[in-house]
Amino acid sequence: MTATTAVVLSLVVFVAALVQGTSGIGFALIVSPAATLLAPELVPTVVLLLMLPLNAFVTVRERRSVDWRGAAWISVARIAFTLVGLLLVTVLSATGLTVLVALVTIGAALVSLMAPPFTPTPASFLVAGALTGVSETATGVGGPPMGLVYQHSRPAVLRSTVAACFFVGEVVSLVALTLTGSAPRGWLGDSLLLLPAVVLGTLASTLVVRRFPHLDLRTAVIVFSVVSGVVLLIQAAV
Repeated sequence: MTATTAVVLSLVVFVAALVQGTSGIGFALIVSPAATLLAPELVPTVVLLLMLPLNAFVTVRERRSVDWRGAAWISVARIAFTLVGLLLVTVLSATGLTVLVALVTIGAALVSLMAPPFTPTPASFLVAGALTGVSETATGVGGPPMGLVYQHSRPAVLRSTVAACFFVGEVVSLVALTLTGSAPRGWLGDSLLLLPAVVLGTLASTLVVRRFPHLDLRTAVIVFSVVSGVVLLIQAAV
């Protein structure tokens, strides 16, 4: 990674950490497309690693709001379908898998626009975890399914629970990618170069959350979901 690329991506990572620390999702949606264009070797391994401190911090910051029951259901499916995702990658082309995930994400977001408010059930948690396990391991983008299942919850519940689920899932994905030889050489060094931007963006998000504690995130979640699906389709077409 060149010095210019590191500077540009640091700015992108700062904005992404600010967005996810405030809304609950958005880091990979913002960082993955930029990294794919400037330094494709960073996706998804470095993106996943950079999200670890961000999600750990948000989980601790809003630990009183974590829906541990929902997080447990999501994490079970997330872990199981990480393995399924790795198997699918060996069977399907990367493009085919990306298109599938994109269409499912966009479809879920559009349905949620027309659906009345709902209370998440174990079945919805399992589906969200399964979709996240496949999509995040393959593409680095996994927030929309979990954001959608918590879209009618309080902002603090959405942020903290999704962060807790992300943290567990990212560890699993990183281990899986490393054991299968999918992690690129030098990924730890690249991650350290971008880590200060994650820290600064996360701290900035805390200031926003304290100033706007009751910020309505449902629209942001749906928009992020649709955009992430479109971004994945564009990546697949390139």
